[in-house]
Amino acid sequence: MKEKKSDSLLIKIAAAVILGIIIGLIIKSTSSESVNGSMPTQHILMNIVLPIKHILGQVIFFMVPLIIIGFVTPAITGMKNNTSKMLGTMLMLAYLSSVLAAAFSMAAGYIIIPHLNIEQNVTDILLPEMIFKLDIAPMFPVITALFFSITFGLAVIYTNSALLEKIFNELNNVVMLLVNKLIIPILPFFICATFIELTYLGKITDQLFTFISMVILVLIGQFIWLTLLYTIGGLISGKSPFRVLKHYAPAYFTAVGTMSSAATLPVALKCAGKSDALDKDIVDFAIPMGATIHLCGSVLTETFFVMGISYILYGSLPDLHTMLIFIVLLGIFAVGAPGVPGGTVAASIGIITSVLGFDATGVGLVMAIFALQDSFGTACNVTGDGALALMLQGIFKKKQQ
Repeated sequence: MKEKKSDSLLIKIAAAVILGIIIGLIIKSTSSESVNGSMPTQHILMNIVLPIKHILGQVIFFMVPLIIIGFVTPAITGMKNNTSKMLGTMLMLAYLSSVLAAAFSMAAGYIIIPHLNIEQNVTDILLPEMIFKLDIAPMFPVITALFFSITFGLAVIYTNSALLEKIFNELNNVVMLLVNKLIIPILPFFICATFIELTYLGKITDQLFTFISMVILVLIGQFIWLTLLYTIGGLISGKSPFRVLKHYAPAYFTAVGTMSSAATLPVALKCAGKSDALDKDIVDFAIPMGATIHLCGSVLTETFFVMGISYILYGSLPDLHTMLIFIVLLGIFAVGAPGVPGGTVAASIGIITSVLGFDATGVGLVMAIFALQDSFGTACNVTGDGALALMLQGIFKKKQQ
């Protein structure tokens, strides 16, 4: 039954993506001229889509901090003596994965980018202002939720508080119910609205051929990096990485649709939980943590793109010393970046301008081209979390097997 539900979700997500592109193209082809001072048809239709997307997104992102607390805290309290070591190991693995992915991308950039013929035609289509907007703010930010989970989880262990441990376990059950009954059902609608917006803006059609070579190279790089991560995970755990990877298709395509590690978290938990190679406490700890701090795909992508855009706008690639400083800092910013669309770029704008010396045009171009593949970078992030979970499984559970 679980397999059928997973397959059904994957079908719904695929249908949502296709339907979103079709509707977006239809809206884009309608009249953009106002008649007798009335609102253009395009704006009327988008003012139906945008509030739906906004409200569904608000519901999803409201739940994200609760999901982190509801999964990470009980996972920490359940790991007892292994907690501190596992937390430090997860942080180290996430940082190393991001920095080494950036270094891999940097090396590829120096070799490939000077030989590319990249156009710089970026259109600027604006969305109409939303007539109706309902904000549902999370009770606290994602990083606050993560810090709360870690500190309270450790405190419960060190104080042997059986009552608080039971409360957090009950919270886990409540959050799981909300995920299954609320978040999972609305995801396809959110994905559909997202692709309508992207298609209307031309980020899937008009701008696709401008940076097609760079996007393809980045996608290839992401798959190479995932292959490397899962190979290492298999070697460390002594288990076939395919036992984890084969369950990740729904999470991958959900990430493609939402462009958000945070919004994909419920699906990723379900996918990783189906693997017989991972223990439940490893899944409940590593997957929410990874969704927050492991952004290898986004870092790999941003590194290649900033090098390409530097070559386009300023006529040369950044020097090696500058790039090394950039990727070391980018790895830190990635650990703290929110798991939302464009979170990595948004968090790293400061070092793009201060370290690389980009002006406003450069930053705008980075954000534009990053948006073209943000969904696939996020999918790489999410899928890579399964490899880190497999590494943790091998490091902390191998002796028990």
